[in-house]
Amino acid sequence: MEVISNKKTGTNTVELEVNVNGAEFEEALQTAYLRRRKNIQIPGFRKGKATRKMIEAKYGDTFFYETAINGMYQKVVSDAIDDQKLDAVDIPDTQVTDVTRENGVTFSITITVKPEIEISGYKGLKAEKTVKTITDEDVDAEVERIRENNARIIDVEDRPAQKTDTVIFDFEGFVDGKAFDGGKGEKFELELGSGRFIPGFEDQIEGKSIGEDFDVNVTFPEDYNAKNLAGKPAVFKCRIHEIKGKELADLDDEFAKDVSEFDTLDEYKADTKKKLEERAEQEAKSDLDNDISEKLADLVTDEIPEAMVENRVADMLREWEYRNRYVGVTLKDYLRYANISLEQFKATFRKPALTQVKLRLALEKIADLEGITAEADELEKHYEELAEEHKRPVEKVKELISEESLAKDIKVEKAFDFVRENAEITEK
Repeated sequence: MEVISNKKTGTNTVELEVNVNGAEFEEALQTAYLRRRKNIQIPGFRKGKATRKMIEAKYGDTFFYETAINGMYQKVVSDAIDDQKLDAVDIPDTQVTDVTRENGVTFSITITVKPEIEISGYKGLKAEKTVKTITDEDVDAEVERIRENNARIIDVEDRPAQKTDTVIFDFEGFVDGKAFDGGKGEKFELELGSGRFIPGFEDQIEGKSIGEDFDVNVTFPEDYNAKNLAGKPAVFKCRIHEIKGKELADLDDEFAKDVSEFDTLDEYKADTKKKLEERAEQEAKSDLDNDISEKLADLVTDEIPEAMVENRVADMLREWEYRNRYVGVTLKDYLRYANISLEQFKATFRKPALTQVKLRLALEKIADLEGITAEADELEKHYEELAEEHKRPVEKVKELISEESLAKDIKVEKAFDFVRENAEITEK
């Protein structure tokens, strides 16, 4: 394989002309023959026994060309990219421009490469950190939330339903006097005040009793997912079968002992405040990092290849599917429920994908400008952490993730730390 020419054809595209000589092409033709001969039959010979010369005499000298070219294609492209030391992100077009037995095959390969960006202003980046002060009211609200979660569920028969009760009820919805798909449920469990149903629905169940038949009158929101119902008034005919209420524990030392390792309510509240403060600090740091990330991405004004954004969108879609498989939500189910197409859903990832691509490019450039490196002990530590996280032997992780790839990730992390340490951070 020989790269004959390397021509820049756009901001982030190059065109390579590559030749595979006659001898290499002959090897590829012989490989193609050996791969295909078992399925070829020539009159007078058993299937798979005809020689290559006989097959080419019958079907033509070019009979194995396509198979041979397809078989060598991936290696030719890969070797050409390595030969020219290109950081390829996409190969939008490849053409065979010439092919003969004597001269071999000539390819024209269009390659999209990672952009060489310019960046400045990353030192002294202005960012804002919002620090939340935890009050006694915050502590009381958290304790009350834990109290609610640990409430004893009891059957209620001597009063109507009220907020925080769970009702088991039947319902059937009608629009313009006609029942609609998905508008019916039997012995459905609903906690009043949870906001699971459209606005106004749960409020109208409050005050109703077991065995009572009643109507709930609501209007679907204008932006409702089911377009055939959006903005339309509806009537739901309902009947309650059961009401389950919550019996809350007294807020005393016994409650603290039940829900924590502390003996008194005061100790439990003090620990709750400490944990809320730690959580608030983590949220503040996360928000600060997000602010820095967006501002760093904004510093990248170079043209970004569309392929890089599309690749990141595809990654984010796979990540979404991976997260949601644990709650039993498939992509197909979600698209049907949300009443949107796959392309519409992918479009929601586009803006954050572009930001993430720009951020990565910025941090890689900063690492180069600041001479940031990944040391051997850092690589080993990261391999061990990945092995622990994925419950795999370190040796297996090293097989899956190259040292070069991991080193890039480490340098990017250190570059972000460098930007944060040199940022002008204002607290509020």
